[in-house]
Amino acid sequence: MPQPTLLTGRVLRTLADPFTTHATEALRIETDWGVMLDNGLIADIGPVADLRRNWPDVTEISYGRDLICPGFVDAHVHYPQTAIIASWGKRLIDWLNSYTFPEEMRFADPAYAAEVAARYLDLTAANGTTTVCSFCTIHPTSVDALMGAAQSRGQRIVAGKTCMDRNAPDDLQDTAQSAYDDSKALLEKWHGVDRLSYAITPRFSPTSTPEQMSAIGALWAEHPECLMQTHLSEQTDEIEWVRSLYPDARDYLDTYEQHGLLGANGLYGHAIHLEPREQDRLKEVGAALVHCPTSNTFIGSGLFDMAGLKAAGQRVGLATDTGGGSSFSMLRTMAAAYEVGQLRGTPLHAAQLMWLATAGSAEALRLGDKIGTLEKGREADLVILDLASTPAIAQRTDRADDDWEEVFATIMMGDDRAVRATWIGGRVV
Repeated sequence: MPQPTLLTGRVLRTLADPFTTHATEALRIETDWGVMLDNGLIADIGPVADLRRNWPDVTEISYGRDLICPGFVDAHVHYPQTAIIASWGKRLIDWLNSYTFPEEMRFADPAYAAEVAARYLDLTAANGTTTVCSFCTIHPTSVDALMGAAQSRGQRIVAGKTCMDRNAPDDLQDTAQSAYDDSKALLEKWHGVDRLSYAITPRFSPTSTPEQMSAIGALWAEHPECLMQTHLSEQTDEIEWVRSLYPDARDYLDTYEQHGLLGANGLYGHAIHLEPREQDRLKEVGAALVHCPTSNTFIGSGLFDMAGLKAAGQRVGLATDTGGGSSFSMLRTMAAAYEVGQLRGTPLHAAQLMWLATAGSAEALRLGDKIGTLEKGREADLVILDLASTPAIAQRTDRADDDWEEVFATIMMGDDRAVRATWIGGRVV
């Protein structure tokens, strides 16, 4: 295991949800603080003088005025779409047919799946992301590739085999029975091993028959401790498609609810065009919604109502949604969330954005007791941000009146150059 290490600099502390508590009271930036790492966990946190006194004779790494943060948590991604990120000009359904499905067919090849899985984890670590929740493809090899790559890196990850038995190319369809059997076998192989978790994963209602939805719902009922991830109300034409495929459903969410796919451990990506009944039911069961702002603007889906949904008490995480999303960076994703908020007349504070990318997403994944905050006993996943990483950002931070102005400039203009270091499981990567 890694040797005890003291990281010193400015430290981001998470004390509350900044959507329910004043933003700068909920998250605080402490100067001359440190984080003590030992045996893959956060062993202590506090003023540097106290930590040096309490932990003599340890390795100390000084990050100066860099900001020591929880590692970023990306709550909705498609790692198989790594190679087709930033593909031009399609709406959702055309985008799937033109780019996504042809690429996903390649993941029947274990070598290709392993190559992309390693590349994806390299790219996300370079951007300060330490945990992702990923859709794979219908191929069990795609799950094995990502889980194996994450396991070798000591990384916490959530992933699952995508299930589809209609409205997709023949080579990307399973069946109700094979989706159940394959998902169950993968769940039993990977869930709870080291830092790995399995998510039961129907892609979305249009690509699963009612029979498959019921089979997947039955599996979730057998393993309610697992997350279930899918898509909900991303685009208006998608919603009309769902209505035509499920004429007896009250709304889009009901296509999941009727088949046992609505629950507290449910993750519903996008959730832009929700009906009042859908909002009420999601809150009632305690499900989580995942905001994917770069994806929503890139393929023209709409503007997520962050302020309204959080005010109503919904649980919300943040995600890149790569490759429909146009960046592997959670900094860019936070910037896009700010821009979406502006378009809705409700701009987000930098503390709210940082919370969404860390504690908020961790809580959405039901991992808030393990990751997402810098607290004693949490897993030692951190990102160190250089708040003056480029000349353009540095000249802006020189004019900043407080720490949060510096953070905001990096959110809006930062990229992987702002990531001084990424720590996963107490090791710098």
